[in-house]
Amino acid sequence: MTEINTGAPRAAKGASALAPRILELVASGQASSRAELAGLLGAAASTVSLAVSRLVERGLIAEEGTQASTGGRPRKVLRLGGADEFAVAADLGGRHARVGVVLPGGGLTNVSTVPFAIADGPETALPRLAETLQALAEEHGPGRLRGVGLSLPGPVDVASGSVVMPSRMPGWNRFPITAWLQERFGVPAAADNDANCMAVGEHTVRPAEHRQSIMVKIGSAIGAGVIADGRLFRGATGAAGEITHIRVVGGDTPCSCGNTGCLETVASGAALVRILRERGAQVSRLEDVVRLATHGDPEATRAVRKAGDYLGQVLATNVNFFNPNAVYLGGIVSTLEPFVAAVRSQLYESCHPLVTEHLTIERVSLSADAGLVGAGQFALQRALADALREVGRTDLASDRLPAPAAPGPRSTVGEQPCHDPAPPTAR
Repeated sequence: MTEINTGAPRAAKGASALAPRILELVASGQASSRAELAGLLGAAASTVSLAVSRLVERGLIAEEGTQASTGGRPRKVLRLGGADEFAVAADLGGRHARVGVVLPGGGLTNVSTVPFAIADGPETALPRLAETLQALAEEHGPGRLRGVGLSLPGPVDVASGSVVMPSRMPGWNRFPITAWLQERFGVPAAADNDANCMAVGEHTVRPAEHRQSIMVKIGSAIGAGVIADGRLFRGATGAAGEITHIRVVGGDTPCSCGNTGCLETVASGAALVRILRERGAQVSRLEDVVRLATHGDPEATRAVRKAGDYLGQVLATNVNFFNPNAVYLGGIVSTLEPFVAAVRSQLYESCHPLVTEHLTIERVSLSADAGLVGAGQFALQRALADALREVGRTDLASDRLPAPAAPGPRSTVGEQPCHDPAPPTAR
């Protein structure tokens, strides 16, 4: 009687299903060997090895050199195919944009800050930014640009690539940002809100075991991004991390949402400017508050410390519920030690000891570049996913693979962002 072997088809099917996740882990720098991939994915080493081999055949992943191992044969190092490929990215603010070249694995180069007037609206502001990014791409390597990423200071509908009802971006509501960029550059584009970009950017440089984290950006507004099991978590409707309108004890200031005492009204940069003005301080923007607090102004320091205490109250509930490895603080307000100390104190006071025993609470290690790295990573993941669709997932699982597609940029206007086919992201 002939035995029917179903193991090989099952393994091939499993390898096909793992391919997108493998590309994501290698692109983000979280894994650089087959053994690390197997550990992170919780999959059989043989299935991971098959998937990697098929991706290597397609030219999507390259395997070279060796790295030290704890025993046995040295491990080969995995990287993205075409290590000279890159994305250009921009982290947009109200008056300036931080721009740079983002490499596979989270490397960053050619970083600078350029004027950018977000109040001018997309029809005026985007063409100027595009010229800057195009010059950056041509300087770094003509023909090797694979994606364009933007970090935006407002709620983003990832599916449509547009911001939705932003409070500080006049004229940008529902403008098709990613479609515009794809048409302009001829490569995949990705856009997300600044907190999510910072969460992803910071995650690429943190220890692999930190698979659960909360990133909070405190600038003029407040936003949060959540990493769960090593991936950005968006929630059912894209609103995961929406802490801005959680009401705090002792807050009574009216909020734009119609409630009173929301976190944004007592702990954001805009709130600090308002509070200090009411107390007679000569401040017109957040940078004035930071300057006063840095130089030990009593009123500014007291306001900043109270803002950190309010944020700590809100985060404590989330930290107790989520039990993350780390809480990272970013944005200009996080540069003030009284603010960080107040957040840390409130978390230790309000959370269960088991939750805080090994909890990391600190500023982002990438500082102002975290959002830039995250935006670039989103763009590179989008380009990789497009390349994976190009060859077809069924081809990856078959014994005979078609010839690799010719490299080079192509227009993807109208396609869905596929670093995470998810609903709108909100702040």
